[in-house]
Amino acid sequence: MKGTVGELGEFGLIRELTSRLTTTPAVRLGPGDDAAVITAPDRRVVASTDVLIEGRHFRRDWSTAYDVGRKSAAQNLADIAAMGAVPTALLLGLVVPAELPVTWPAELMDGLRDEAQVAGAAVVGGDVVRGDVITIAITALGDLQGHDPVTRSGARPGDVVAVTGWLGWSAAGHAVLSRGFRSPRAFVEAHRRPEPPYQAGPAAAGLGATSMTDISDGLVADLGHVAESSKVRIDLHAAAFDIPTQMSDIGKAVGVDPLQWVLTGGEDHALVATFPRGRQLPARWRVIGEVQAMSATPQVTVDGKPWLAAGGWDHFGSDE
Repeated sequence: MKGTVGELGEFGLIRELTSRLTTTPAVRLGPGDDAAVITAPDRRVVASTDVLIEGRHFRRDWSTAYDVGRKSAAQNLADIAAMGAVPTALLLGLVVPAELPVTWPAELMDGLRDEAQVAGAAVVGGDVVRGDVITIAITALGDLQGHDPVTRSGARPGDVVAVTGWLGWSAAGHAVLSRGFRSPRAFVEAHRRPEPPYQAGPAAAGLGATSMTDISDGLVADLGHVAESSKVRIDLHAAAFDIPTQMSDIGKAVGVDPLQWVLTGGEDHALVATFPRGRQLPARWRVIGEVQAMSATPQVTVDGKPWLAAGGWDHFGSDE
């Protein structure tokens, strides 16, 4: 595949991108019309959207276009899973410079398609326009399959807090990349391509999760949203977190306590949920704390104390 986006033209680019897509039974009408048609057996559609901007959310010298596609899809599909829903479809809004090689958006689409397949969803349409900075806007859709949505507002005193998925791996990978290295590879890849536990979201709904969120901005920050919405205090136990030896080694090399990454590092897209105490949880869920009393000043503490160290992703803070 040769040439630039400008040479291929808008409709040529659309043909190239849509030719790379696959479908699922939920897709009744895919790309090619004014809008896609997706089945909604539950009659309630879960929807979420995110925007990624080059230099702010990804760097082409750190990640391939395929990596960016996987990551873009993952962070949106994780939001669907965090509501207790099954992902069904993705829509792409893409802004690219005319001089960008065609291979870049084509590989981006391959990444989006492949990550959607992991979650059981499909890319069903979107739009492309010319612009100065690569900008990716993703909208994800999902099906509740008869369950009520699991929101941030249902945590109750006495619930246990449990997590499934990686914690701190993306932040450790970011630290490695920031210093010009490419290993340990597992942590770098965790930053480039997060692996959300999609199936655990609907499963948690079936297990009676009272609240749930994905960890995009950091565990303490995202649980803070749960605490605020539920008007409770949440306490985490530092001893409950298993920090891998390699993460500890990276922390020593860069002068960072790895617990900082676990508690405040974002973009792992693990799922954290609250469950009634005594509920039998699968092995993939690890209990890390509990919901305490209702409170007019909701907060998250670690071993009974506020976590004061800086951290957590802020879209209006420093660049990646």
